[in-house]
Amino acid sequence: MMISSTFTICFLTALLSSVAALGPAAVNLRTAANYVILAKSGVSTVPSSVITGSVGVSPIAATGLTGFSLTVDSTGQFSTSAQVVGHLFAASYAAPTPSTLTVAIGDMETAFTDAAGRVNTDFTNLAAGAIGGLVLVPALYKWTSGVSIDSDVTILGTASDTWIFQIAGTLSVAVGRKVILAGGALASNIVWVVGGTVAVGTSAHFEGVVLGQTSISLLAGVTANSRLLAQTAVVLQQATLTM
Repeated sequence: MMISSTFTICFLTALLSSVAALGPAAVNLRTAANYVILAKSGVSTVPSSVITGSVGVSPIAATGLTGFSLTVDSTGQFSTSAQVVGHLFAASYAAPTPSTLTVAIGDMETAFTDAAGRVNTDFTNLAAGAIGGLVLVPALYKWTSGVSIDSDVTILGTASDTWIFQIAGTLSVAVGRKVILAGGALASNIVWVVGGTVAVGTSAHFEGVVLGQTSISLLAGVTANSRLLAQTAVVLQQATLTM
């Protein structure tokens, strides 16, 4: 759905706010929701990134947390970093951390399977995956290839509405482009479930939970209100990430 008029966006905002919650049933992240970054094969940063929330890696050990200058807590259960407002957890830390992470990784994979397996799609292969410039209303979207955001995209809805974006291929956000929320939409109600790599370009802005089957990268100057939940690795380069 392509909308360029500010008047039309305002009209849709009023319309959406007058009806019950729209969109697919929410994806339950379970304990994976306790982390702003959760990955199986590692998390790396090029300093200085600013990360608000907990970071976890499993089954890889703490050696999979690179670029953070870690300080291990006296309990041995977690570490801290000047780049993280929160704690960093790894499978090699003291109990109960390994078992807690195993559960969280399982919950992440279950959430991916749930989100990727939803049917009754509202939009299929919208704009052939080139969604820059569009306004996306609450719905279940499906692409059988990749998705690119080459100009700003708006996600429009209320705080009760939900979105699931099923992307079989890659997701890329071009340099300096933004995912914009309007009408009260919440990042926590937006799920990008991506089979390929995710790459958010330099100085771009991103919103929503990413369930990635492969790697997720935020390049220099990126800001994001997000959770990055990857079945391989997460790479940050001087990025600002808030859960």
